[in-house]
Amino acid sequence: MQNLEPERRVSRLTRQTLAIVLAGGRGTRLGPLTDWRAKPAVPFGGKFRIIDFTLSNCINSGVRRVAVATQYKSHSLIRHIQMGWGFLRGEFNEFVELLPAQQRINEFAWYAGTADAIYQNIDIIRHHAPNYVLILAGDHIYKMDYGPMLAAHDQRGAEVTVGCIEVPIERGRSFGIMQVDEQERIVKFAEKPLQPEPIPGRPGLALASMGIYVFSTEYLLEELKRDAARTDSSHDFGKDIIPGSLGKVPVFAYPFRDAQKNQLGYWRDVGTVDAFWEANMELLAITPELNLYDRDWPIWTYQEQVPAAKFVFDEPDCRGAAISSLVSGGCIVSGARVWRSLLFTNVHVERHAMVEESVVLPDARIASGCRIRRAVIDKGCELPPDTTVGFDREQDAKRFHVTDGGVTLVTPEMLGQSLHSAV
Repeated sequence: MQNLEPERRVSRLTRQTLAIVLAGGRGTRLGPLTDWRAKPAVPFGGKFRIIDFTLSNCINSGVRRVAVATQYKSHSLIRHIQMGWGFLRGEFNEFVELLPAQQRINEFAWYAGTADAIYQNIDIIRHHAPNYVLILAGDHIYKMDYGPMLAAHDQRGAEVTVGCIEVPIERGRSFGIMQVDEQERIVKFAEKPLQPEPIPGRPGLALASMGIYVFSTEYLLEELKRDAARTDSSHDFGKDIIPGSLGKVPVFAYPFRDAQKNQLGYWRDVGTVDAFWEANMELLAITPELNLYDRDWPIWTYQEQVPAAKFVFDEPDCRGAAISSLVSGGCIVSGARVWRSLLFTNVHVERHAMVEESVVLPDARIASGCRIRRAVIDKGCELPPDTTVGFDREQDAKRFHVTDGGVTLVTPEMLGQSLHSAV
């Protein structure tokens, strides 16, 4: 394949690749926000789900054979994928298919780790017969062309390639941290070390795994079988497969960069309520790092058919207005003030209410006189009239979930509303 034109070679590589998105995790650090949904199904950015970013990266990269492994409370995730991602053409061997935990290998075990989730679907990988397997996390926010990463993997003769990004050293405990040589071959890899090793000559930064891996298929299948037979393994890519491959086969790092801007690419792990709130708020910047208006790299999703957003009343003390905000379709701001906030689909904000620096998920109702500041309001919440959130931390902590960063999360259950369970 080395003699082909670069664009044609990349397109060949993407067509020979099967992407598997690991979307089965709860995301425990998001607390009550994932009590009733998997982390990849959490709404983001006004109208999307978190998993839409990974799936859109696949489609935009030309990787159009995609499997999504699900497990924890996956109904809303499965429904979203079925409704929004069924547009690929099977006769062209394009698909987004679901791999729910089916106990295919062991009738008594669910997915026991990231590597085990792939191993339990090993027969499906063989059926699709890809040359490469692209393993992705379904719970990060970023835009990335996987084609150049596949090309680098092929050019280097690698068996494993790990997508990586620079992070502040104090955040390194949350990631797999690696050391590389001059050719970007990985020589050390530690999963979530207590004392992350910095990049040589750059003491404030560590080189972190993005949870993105390219494997040559035959090597992957061999390693999965070997790992499955080990009783001392946690069956995880970061803890077992990647470290166990070092020194045995060529394992390379692939730094994620924005080629157009010649700088580090935008990538966010929205694994905590604070990080989730902050990443949403970043979208309100005049020129945000994550451009959702990029027609060359669109983010695809299922889009409910709803009317346009509406702002009603224009009186001095009762004016429907949203300033420096993102407001999705179906919203009605009725004589209320919204400032630096995101209103997802079908949010209603009633007369004399105030919403500031908040993320309001779909179908929420904020009644008249409510005052909301620095909050995440979960889907379907119905805030009673004159409810105050975000002004008295001590009082909020008695009713709601208040983060270390001072963001207040409100869910229907905290309001005594039986949206998910029969109470």
